Amino acid sequence: MSVTCCFEPTAAYAGGAANGRLLRMKITLLGTGTPAPSLTRQSSGYLIEVGNDVIVMDHGPGAQHRLLEAGHHPTEVTHAFFSHMHYDHIADYPRLLLQRWDMGAGKIPELRVFGPQPVARITEQLIGDDGIYGLDIESRVTHQASKDVFVSRGGKLPRLKPRPEVREVTAGDTIEGNKWRVTVGEASHFQPIMECVGYRLECDAGTLVYSGDSGGVPESMIDLAKDCDVLIHMCHFATGMEPSEDYRRACGNHMDIAQVAKRANVKTVVLSHIIPMLDWPGVMEQLVSEMRSVYDGNIMIGRDLMQIPLQLRYPHKID
Repeated sequence: MSVTCCFEPTAAYAGGAANGRLLRMKITLLGTGTPAPSLTRQSSGYLIEVGNDVIVMDHGPGAQHRLLEAGHHPTEVTHAFFSHMHYDHIADYPRLLLQRWDMGAGKIPELRVFGPQPVARITEQLIGDDGIYGLDIESRVTHQASKDVFVSRGGKLPRLKPRPEVREVTAGDTIEGNKWRVTVGEASHFQPIMECVGYRLECDAGTLVYSGDSGGVPESMIDLAKDCDVLIHMCHFATGMEPSEDYRRACGNHMDIAQVAKRANVKTVVLSHIIPMLDWPGVMEQLVSEMRSVYDGNIMIGRDLMQIPLQLRYPHKID
């Protein structure tokens, strides 16, 4: 068995309202942490609901659990975008693939997957006939006990194996959804060992940019984030902590983020991918205060399960 390495758009992007109503976009932070184990911050994962589509961008360890806590079942997820292949961004990908298929096979469309190479090979190595979960999948489609479970859930035999639609993308590519569009941009992270990208999602409601893991002040990220409503950006360490310039270019610092947000004219920047050291009392607040000397837009300290408005309005009265 092999994954389907292609994608046909469901509909062309449309800038106008759908049926006279603006297309909504809801953004939920699933994981705002790093590879470091944490009970409060799971690894990278972001949930975007746009129209009838449920999109995840990256799905690191713990993101699937946060998806459930956010009130969504894996079978509801329609699209998955990956910024790069570090495990803190993809470790819950197999869980999403398997639980979505196990609970929804024959009843929902295949998952549409996007990411830089080698996401197609990784997917095949996970769920292909000779993949890590190949034997598990084979048992679930051939053993009578699993057939009984499948039929009891409303399935109709024979049960087909998962065949996600996988498309490998690179900077400059666009993905057309149902009245939304995603543009792929280059991030500054672990090149040339692995390709690293960010994503710009546009629809009627506004524009969200997810930097993936990106450091320094790269022109590519400034271009990708230009005039966006919300930029979710990794804030992995504080300026002055970097052990080398290579580290800074790969992981960025808080004042670099302020420069990116200022030069891109971003309305709101959301800080994520936060190391435990920065969660000490008062540290993030101090970083935000310093960022305001460069960038005068909205700054939000991301937390798991936080919902991010596209147009941020601060409270204006005391209830």
